[in-house]
This record gives sequence, structure tokens and C-alpha cells, in this order.
Amino acid sequence: MPGTNLTREEAQHRAHLLSVDSYEIELDLSGAQEGGTYRSVTIVRFESTEAGAETFIDLVAPTVHEVVLNGEALDAAALFQDSRITLPGLLAGPNELKVVADCAYTNTGEGLHRFVDPVDQQAYLYTQFEVPDARRVFASFEQPDLKATFRFTVKAPEGWSVISNSPTPEPVDDVWRFEPTPRISTYITALIVGPYHAVHSSYEKDGRTVPLGIYCRPSLAEHLDADAIFEVTRQGFDWFQEKFDYDYPFAKYDQLFVPEFNAGAMENAGAVTIRDQYVFRSKVTDAAYERRAETILHELAHMWFGDLVTMEWWNDLWLNESFATFTSVACQASVPGTKWPNAWTTFANAEKTWAYRQDQLPSTHPIMAEINDLEDVMVNFDGITYAKGASVLKQLVAYVGQDEFFRGVQAYFKAHAFGNTRLTDLLGALEKTSGRDLQTWSKLWLETAGINVLRPEIETDGQGVITSFAVRQEAPALPAGAKGEPTLRPHRIAIGLYDLDGGKLVRADRIELDIDGELTAVPQLAGKKRPAVVLLNDDDLSYAKVRLDEESLKTVTARLGDFTDSLPRALCWASAWDMTRDGELATRDYLSLVLSGVGKESDIGVVQSLHHQVKAALDLYADPAWRETGLARWTEATLEHLRVAEPGSDHQLAWARAFVETARTGEQLDLLMALLDGAETVEGLVVDTELRWAFVERLAATGRFGEEEIAAELERDRTAAGERHAATARASRPTAEAKAEAWASVVESDKLPNAVQEAVIVGFMQTDQRELIAPYAEKYFAAVKGVWESRSHEIAQQIVIGLYPSLKVSQATLDATDAWLAEVKEPHALRRLVLESRSGVERALKAQAADAA
Repeated sequence: MPGTNLTREEAQHRAHLLSVDSYEIELDLSGAQEGGTYRSVTIVRFESTEAGAETFIDLVAPTVHEVVLNGEALDAAALFQDSRITLPGLLAGPNELKVVADCAYTNTGEGLHRFVDPVDQQAYLYTQFEVPDARRVFASFEQPDLKATFRFTVKAPEGWSVISNSPTPEPVDDVWRFEPTPRISTYITALIVGPYHAVHSSYEKDGRTVPLGIYCRPSLAEHLDADAIFEVTRQGFDWFQEKFDYDYPFAKYDQLFVPEFNAGAMENAGAVTIRDQYVFRSKVTDAAYERRAETILHELAHMWFGDLVTMEWWNDLWLNESFATFTSVACQASVPGTKWPNAWTTFANAEKTWAYRQDQLPSTHPIMAEINDLEDVMVNFDGITYAKGASVLKQLVAYVGQDEFFRGVQAYFKAHAFGNTRLTDLLGALEKTSGRDLQTWSKLWLETAGINVLRPEIETDGQGVITSFAVRQEAPALPAGAKGEPTLRPHRIAIGLYDLDGGKLVRADRIELDIDGELTAVPQLAGKKRPAVVLLNDDDLSYAKVRLDEESLKTVTARLGDFTDSLPRALCWASAWDMTRDGELATRDYLSLVLSGVGKESDIGVVQSLHHQVKAALDLYADPAWRETGLARWTEATLEHLRVAEPGSDHQLAWARAFVETARTGEQLDLLMALLDGAETVEGLVVDTELRWAFVERLAATGRFGEEEIAAELERDRTAAGERHAATARASRPTAEAKAEAWASVVESDKLPNAVQEAVIVGFMQTDQRELIAPYAEKYFAAVKGVWESRSHEIAQQIVIGLYPSLKVSQATLDATDAWLAEVKEPHALRRLVLESRSGVERALKAQAADAA
């Protein structure tokens, strides 16, 4: 039986048979405050190409009461099986189906999620339908190429708001009747329902007005910086409409900050949902505002890439995500008035690092992935689809020219508005405007997996003049189990030559060229004096791992913080981190490199990334015999940087958080307690709500705080965020009883909401508590398949990834994983997640050996 899965073949057959005209959906949510189930009535009108044909419509629901096909009542109990309703005996031409069902509210962030705010005890609802969860709310042909119009009618409790894709009507007797949407896919329809707080504005351009709305729970309203969000949104409207030469395609644009959201945001047409952690209730660094702005722009870009023009099937998911990622960063970096002109630095430091990691896992795949069913795509929202795809697009722009690229995009939107496309549709448009043959480029970049390594080969004479320069390209073997062959690719790169000038590393020269094959000579550099640093892929045009030659590495090791520009620093930091992950640079040497240069790093996003990477390196890649020494050295450095940072600065806050994360000695923990109760202060450092919780969680994990102190802190912050922090703190306590309680609440019970479950897992997996949680490795392998089969996808994925024994870096963990993989052959999506986790342990073992050597 198919369960909740859907294969590509089934979807193709259904698309050949059907075209869908419209949905009318009535939902009775008047009992939402109490929860349980709600009545869902769907009328869908569609056409069939074949008389007497049989197909199915998708629905995940506790009960189906009526199925009426073309006026004939059918046996609902007989036809509703396995999350599908069989539709026999279709008419050739128009058909009309009515389905009446009871659907269920969820607490998993899928379908119609219901959350009760502990502040006001009011329920707040929102839908999340990507990939296949509209069927949890109404009967639907759940695939992206069967577009239709959607008319929602919703009955809600008195005083609540209802927001959907279409402009919000005035309710009559608490019933909200929306106008039909344009033709869109099921997965980008949306409903957000509850007593939400709203701020309204508009976007004005060339005589057109687009209403804008921002929503959040009233308990967060005092923290909502609506003006800043509207500013970024308007910048995005200006930039995208100019570059795409296509007006914003929907009637209004609402952004709704919702609780317990599984992702960063979701591009519902005209009604974008965003995780409400982006409403900052405590001080955060500018990097957090930059990340939020990128998320806002990413979802706005989706109104064109994904919503206006949608991929036909999920193997072209990159047409949505890679383009939204690339254009959001391009907008952020170049739009007039931007606060983040160095957005490509952040991209190189964060997004591409994610892509490089993903591309070295056994699950690596081409950007245009082979998606056989829904289970495939639900684990494919990864660093390849987002970050590698965006990196390759950045290179494509350098290859064909920015103006030519966007002219192709403009033609693509005009040709396929409100339709569905494949890769060939976009490539064809770009070939026409650029005059370049992109077929070979596509095969090498979009249809193959794996990563290349670029190394400079430099020869000089006795006076230090370059006599020969070449770029060597390597195609490392794909990880064991990965499909495909190593591939050498064409790259458009820049080579930067950096020299010391007044104690700073300044770019003295730059050349841009195409490289291809194993070795590309660069005669332009012959005769030039060898610079202090030769940086391949300067300006980060291509997607490749870059290595420094020996002389450049010496300079960078001593002077990395002296680059005048943020991007070359970020590229060198990323290269050093990648070498550490690959076991080419010992963890202790990576720590020394960071400590020598991080104090000169001005980009706060890079600083915070370095904090996370050092911590990960020490936890996973350091020789266990040396790890405590490294952690002590790092913690002492974080405290020193905290004390000397500019009072009240972003850097001070970042160093405070880095210190809290690893505070370990009695004296350091005493300082945390003194800062928490106000007995001691650091000038400029405000110990606000979120920072207090960071202190409490660390003090709980080190045994200083127990249930009494955690409960007292929760009493100070009786909010949803406070409840999540308390759950983390309780699970992090270093006792067998606390770990058993946490494990049982996640694995043996299914009562926890998604966000609280995630918080418990974070607390359970404490890096200082390896011995305490070691016995749970065996329990993990015994339970994980049952978890996957019995829980929803989002809940199961949290558990599979979060509780894998990744901290038990040993051959025994690899052996236990291999034994499990030998026994469990299906489902492949579960196997993929376990294989990825296994790869992390294998990499850590290699890096630990390198560090010990």
C-alpha cells in the first residue's frame, strides 16, 4: 500500500488524465480554541481525458463522511483507504467531486498546526503544506503541476482574524468568504487563523498599490519592529520587479510570524509564514537581522520563482530554491539603501559551507535531483538544493553576463506565468539571451554530483618573479554509496593577488578567466612578482573547494585578519575550516589560526560562524586526549575577548554567548551565576531574557542548577520561548534520571509539540555528557525504525537526526550503524538520514586521527 507516499509515475499518470479547474473549500474552525477535529468540505471541479477512467484524490483525515462524484453518493468507507479516496468511473470532460471529512489539528508543524500561547491562553493556527500536506486540511490532487484556483470559506471564533492567499474580506457572522486565488499549486495555499496582532502598510509603484501586512501573536507585539521589516520588503519589491520585468503577481502581500514553525519561512502566495523567533525579544547581533532580511527576500523572490512559475515535479525543486537563494542575496548585496552590502561574504561563509558539507555526504546528489517519490523530496531540502544551486547560478551569471541572465529570466516568466516548467524551459530562455550553449554546462553542473578542488601551482625565479602559473583541478572520489562519477567541470573564477601594504593585505591585481580540465595554464601571471597571497576563486564566483599554496598559507596563518575586505577573509576562513573537516589541518592548528585572527575580524556574521566552527571542531574533530586542553584554551580566550570587547557592541554579545557555551571551571561557572543574579557585571553587557536562559541552560548542564532554579526562571518568563528553554535546561541536567525522562518524552511518547521536542533533544545531546548518554546508542537503533513508521515526517526526522549517537565517535558506532543498515533496507528516506549521520562520525574519526598525529 502507498501510505502517504506518492510516486512520480503516479503523479505523471494523474497529470495526463486530469486538468483541475477549481477548489471550493469550507472549513469550520469555530471549535479551534478547544482543538480536536474540524469539518472540512471540498468541492473540486476537474476534467478527465478518458471516460470511465479511475484515479484518486489525496486526503489525510480521521474520518470521511461523504464522497459525491458527479452527483452520485459513493461508499466513503470503501473508497477511503490509505490516505487516498478512489474515484471510479470518471466522465470524459468536466467532473465535480464533493468530499466531507473531519480533519485534525496538529502539533507537528504540518497541515493545520494549532498552538496555545501560555501568555493569553488563546489558540493560534497556521497551515504548512509543503511538500504534501494540503491533504491534511482538504481533499486535493497533491502534486505541483495540477494547478487550480482556490476559494476558501472559513468559520472562525468571534474576534479572530483569518488570513489567506486572497485579500481578507469583512466577515459576516464570523464567516470569512475569500475570493478565488489565481491558478496556483496546492502546496502554496494557506490559512492563518487566530487573534493575531496586525500592522498594515502598502507598497506604491507606478500607480499600483499592493497592500502589505505583518502579523504576530499579541504577546510578541511589543517586540515587532514592523518598520524595519517593511523597509526590507519594499526594497525587495523594487529590485525584483526591475530585474524580473514582471509586476508582483498577487493582490496583496502579508508576512505572518507564527509559532513552532519547522522551517525558516514558507512562500505561500501572498501570505508568507515566518518562524516567530525572527521577532527578536532580546538583543541580537546584526547578523541575525541580516539573516532575517535574507529570509524575507528569499520568500518574496518565491512569489515569482515557485509561485508564479512552478516546477512540474520535485526533481526541479532547485528552480524554486536555488533561484530564490541566489536572487535574495544578490538583492541584499546591491539594492540601493541596503544595510548589508557584504551579503556575499555571509553567503560564502555560511551557505557555501553548508553546501560543501552536504556535497561530501554519501547522499550527495545532482542539483537537479532524481526524485522518485514524496519521501525523496522531503529529505531533499538541503545544502545542494539551496546553497550549491545558488552558487552555481552565481557562476552562471559570471559566465553569461548579468544583463543576459536577467533578460532570460524575464522571458521565462512571461512565457510560463501561472504554469509549470522543467529545466529545459529555463535553459532555453537563457540560451536565447546569452548566445551560449548551456547543454554541456547543464550536464556537468546541474546533472552531476560532487565537488572539485582547485589548487595553484606556482614557480618563481630567484628574485621571486612568477615564471609559471597554473590551476590544477581535482575531482575527488564521491563518498562511498553515492551515485555518479567524479567530474571535472568548467569554472569561471577570479584569481586575486594580495600584498602587504601598511600592515594590511590589499588586492594588488585580479584576473578573471575560464578554467577547464585537469590543468589550466595562466600565462597572464608570468613575469609578475609573486604576491604575499594568491587567492583562487577570489570574489567567490565559482563553486569549488580552494586550497592555498604553501607560501600563501603561511601568510594567511599569520595575517588572516589583515585582509582589508571581508570576502577574501571569509574565503580563507572557509578554506581553513574545510581543511580541518577533511583532516588536512589539525584541530589544534585550526584553533590557533582562529585565535590569531578572529580579534581582527570585523564581520560579526563571520565571527559567530567561527565560534560555532571552533566549538564543533573541539567537540568532534579534536583528539579526545587533547580535547579538554583545547576547550580550556578556547573558553579562556572567549572570556578575554568578552572583557575587552566594546561595551554594548555586537561583538561583546557574541563573545558572551561563546563563553557561556563552554564555561567549565568552577571560577567560570561562579561568574555565570554572579552575572545572572547581578552580583557582577560586564560594562555594556545586558543580561536580558534570552541571555539569562543561555546562562541557566549551561548552569543546568554542569549540575549547578536543578529543577528549582529552572522553574524559577520559567516563572520569570512564562512564554512559549520560556517553556522551550526550560525543556532544554531540564533535559541537559547531568543525571541518569533527567536523561531517561527526556528520552521517554521524545521516543516513547508522541505528545510533545514539534518545537518542544526539538528543545528536549538539544538538551539531551550535551557534548560534555558523552558517558552519560552512551547507553542510548543501542536504544536508538532499536527504536528508530518504529519512530519513522509511527510519527509524522517532521517529528520523525527531528528524532532520527537529533538523537543519532554522533557524539560517540568510535568504530563501534560505525559498526552498530552498519549492522542496522544491513538489516533495514527500507524506507530509503530513513536510510539516507542515518547514512548522513554515520558519515559525520566517520569524518570525525579521520579528523581526530589527524589531530592526534
